[in-house]
Amino acid sequence: MNVPSHVMNIARTLHTQGFQAWVVGGSVRDILIGRPAYDHDIATDALPEQVMAIMRKTVPTGLKHGTVTVLSGKHSVEVTTFRSDGKYSDGRRPDSVRYAKTIIEDLSRRDFTMNGIAYNPITGELVDPFGGQRDINARIIRTIGDPEERFSEDGLRPFRACRFAAQLGFSIEERTFQAISEALETAEQVSVERIRDEFVKIVMSEKPSEGIELLRKSGLLKLFMPELLEGYKIEQNIYHRYDIYHHNLYSCDAAAKDLHIRLSALFHDIGKYYAKREVLSEGEEKKAVFYNHEVIGAAVTRKIMRRLKFSNSDIKTVTHLIRNHMFHYTNEWTDGAVRRFIRKVGLDNLELLFELRKADRIGNGMKRGESAAVRRLRHRIAKVIEEENAITVKDLAVNGNDLMAEFDLKPGPIIGKILNALLEEILDDPSKNEPDTLLAIAGEMLKRERPNLKTVEH
Repeated sequence: MNVPSHVMNIARTLHTQGFQAWVVGGSVRDILIGRPAYDHDIATDALPEQVMAIMRKTVPTGLKHGTVTVLSGKHSVEVTTFRSDGKYSDGRRPDSVRYAKTIIEDLSRRDFTMNGIAYNPITGELVDPFGGQRDINARIIRTIGDPEERFSEDGLRPFRACRFAAQLGFSIEERTFQAISEALETAEQVSVERIRDEFVKIVMSEKPSEGIELLRKSGLLKLFMPELLEGYKIEQNIYHRYDIYHHNLYSCDAAAKDLHIRLSALFHDIGKYYAKREVLSEGEEKKAVFYNHEVIGAAVTRKIMRRLKFSNSDIKTVTHLIRNHMFHYTNEWTDGAVRRFIRKVGLDNLELLFELRKADRIGNGMKRGESAAVRRLRHRIAKVIEEENAITVKDLAVNGNDLMAEFDLKPGPIIGKILNALLEEILDDPSKNEPDTLLAIAGEMLKRERPNLKTVEH
């Protein structure tokens, strides 16, 4: 089993000083699975103060729990003394730890069998006391020991079980999965930041729907995102094969692996539950309509993301995509309409929005790929951009300083009002984007705004 040279150097240094050094945790699991391994942790019988005395550069990042971070060039490795944990009164971390003597004792405190494997890079020995390799080969997630006890200790573990299942394509062993529902009270104590991080990893997995379904079936999803559940078993219309909930999930599956696209796909129709109305069609049959669901959905998504403490930038991008995902392009759009669409969505967001629309289309279960209408719109946009026409106020041939100098104006709302009005003129007729023409138009606007104002003749 290959480990990076900087990890090997740390292990070798501990070994030459008479201490054990075992690579443990996720890196061993990932190497055995055949996935790239990034974070390598070492477990040792050396006490934290001994580790700090032996190693050249260390940071005492978790002395309370026996952990020292060893710096090796650009790399850092957590080195933790063998330990067993005391009681977990806060549902997250042990109140106390007791140093253990053997690697077996240390492994017994860990969460899942696949994470309870240790490798000695000096001797080549692999220790697997709980059948982790067996479960990896069977693609099963199973707790070490009693699952109810493991989950009652640390409320994050149930979320991790669902996340690992999504990331690795594993199934959760039946008794282990049943125990999650018994640990919801403990899971509820976990910080929203930690829950958000696990949720993001599920969203960015190969098939997010599988992980989210595990969250739903176990009861975890209701703890932190009840709004997504509202669409469960809420039927749509003849254009959709799935209910609102599953349509959102399958759209997320179909979305490109970008966090903003994945989140906007997952939430894009979340507003349909609140917007659903039944109206009579021409044949006097009832049909479901969802007017303004994109507006409602953006508001609901903002609430969810704020609660989970996503960044303001992430919230702004995702809600903007949801708010604009219902555009309806036809060949009758003028070039001015295309420019207004670009301005409304933003150049930087166009590709994200088109990817969202593709995921939405695939997620309805009845269509595939990008629509012909979106492909035509892409062509129109490329043509408009190629012609270098003004799209934003910054593209105008005059700016606020020009207006203030020309008409002896002071900074204020009137400047922005004029610039936006000039842009509207340019969106319809780009040929007007010349300084003299724009100043003349601005002068006429000012005369209407302020009849007594003297403007310069052009």
